[in-house]
Amino acid sequence: MKTQAYKKLLFLLLALGSWVIGNGQEPTDSLFNYLEIAAKNNPTVLQRYAEYEAALQKVPQVGSLPDPEVSLGIFLSPMELVGGNQLADIRLMQMFPWFGVLKFAKDEMSLMAKAKYETFRDAKLQVFYDVQRTWYELNKIKQNIRVSEKNISLLQTIERLAIVRFKAGPSGNSSAPAGKSMSQSSTPVSSSGSSGMNSMGGGSGNSSGSASSQAATPMGGGSSMGSSSGGSGLSDIYRIQIEIGDLQNSINLLNNQLNTTSAQFNSYLNRPQVAIVSLPDTLKSEDFETSFLAVSDSIQKNNPMLGMLQFEQQSLEARKQMVTKMSYPMVGIGLNYSLINKNEMSTSPMNGGDMVMPMITATLPIYRKKYKAMRDEADFLKSANTQNYQAIANSLQTEYYQALQLYQDAQRRTKLYADQYQLASKSLDIMFKSFASSGTSLTDILRIRQQTLDYEYRQVEAVADYNTSVAWLKRLMAFTKIQ
Repeated sequence: MKTQAYKKLLFLLLALGSWVIGNGQEPTDSLFNYLEIAAKNNPTVLQRYAEYEAALQKVPQVGSLPDPEVSLGIFLSPMELVGGNQLADIRLMQMFPWFGVLKFAKDEMSLMAKAKYETFRDAKLQVFYDVQRTWYELNKIKQNIRVSEKNISLLQTIERLAIVRFKAGPSGNSSAPAGKSMSQSSTPVSSSGSSGMNSMGGGSGNSSGSASSQAATPMGGGSSMGSSSGGSGLSDIYRIQIEIGDLQNSINLLNNQLNTTSAQFNSYLNRPQVAIVSLPDTLKSEDFETSFLAVSDSIQKNNPMLGMLQFEQQSLEARKQMVTKMSYPMVGIGLNYSLINKNEMSTSPMNGGDMVMPMITATLPIYRKKYKAMRDEADFLKSANTQNYQAIANSLQTEYYQALQLYQDAQRRTKLYADQYQLASKSLDIMFKSFASSGTSLTDILRIRQQTLDYEYRQVEAVADYNTSVAWLKRLMAFTKIQ
């Protein structure tokens, strides 16, 4: 009985462990996993961390005393003295800077090391933002391909219905009147907020924006097909086949764009360019609930660029204090040892006795201009640092408003296109039933079909822009916790 109880207990523990491990692991297509890989492998992040480690090594260098000096003098011919013959002279001297010089030197280097750490944080945040921005771009391209394939499937269904109507006889050859056109639905798909995103990533912005606009154009390419005033059922079939061909070309272009963006994404992770990037089937909006006033305050408090400049300002103040202390004398304490042999002609009681002489020395900093120039240099650098801090703070506030504009615009478009898509889908279902019974023209159903799929794509684009704006705000806030 006890054995069975132990087996049951062991089984329950294994099951519990498997459940914990299974729920603790992220799926392979998780953005969190890719961010971890980027943090560990990105060469820019590793470079900045190595620079920080190197800066730490300067602290013990400047905080140590100067090396002691030893001098040795040997007489080629012994010097005759009253108490013997001097053979050699050995001198040891240790210099001591004025009180506080070493302390302020260590403070300066420690603060500079902290500034280097802030540059490491900034590089890590920038890589996180670049990974997220490219990730959402990949998802948008994938969803664009899905919408285009769905569009082709829908056009093929319409083509089969048109063939049935064509074969049914003259009654199936009715077409739209000349006044109707699909040009009103051919609005090009574009992102309304992507122009502000290039300010954070340098040259790593949306370099594929022109390609995505070209890829989206074939989705509206059917607008020119609605200008026909009364073609036969056979011409309707040809029109559908032309649109299918345009969409297939669009999918090929999007696949090429997907490969290019995947290569860029892998470069941030320091992986081979052809490494496969796993993407989820759907793109969901990120949770971001915070006060925008808190966002602005967090930027001023936590942004690593501002933190770096604050540490640099403190290090310059420590340098000024160090230079002031350096203008005082340095004191040296030493010992002089004279090696003396006996002189046979001398009757002195000190004959042959070695001599030991304590020594003290001091520097005379009488050239004051160089110390004044060093203090003035520190003051000018502090003034320049203050202006640089204000310039970067203003730039960050500008970026904050740009990111906020993109966030609010994408949030509005997400809701709008979701509602528009639902209405267009219902209209398309009604027209499908009417088209099957020869009650709706092909031009009308193609127009509604174009609107439905355009709204679906724009909804995906709005979600991608929303998530990108959230990533941008988190980058400005120096928010590194990824959900």
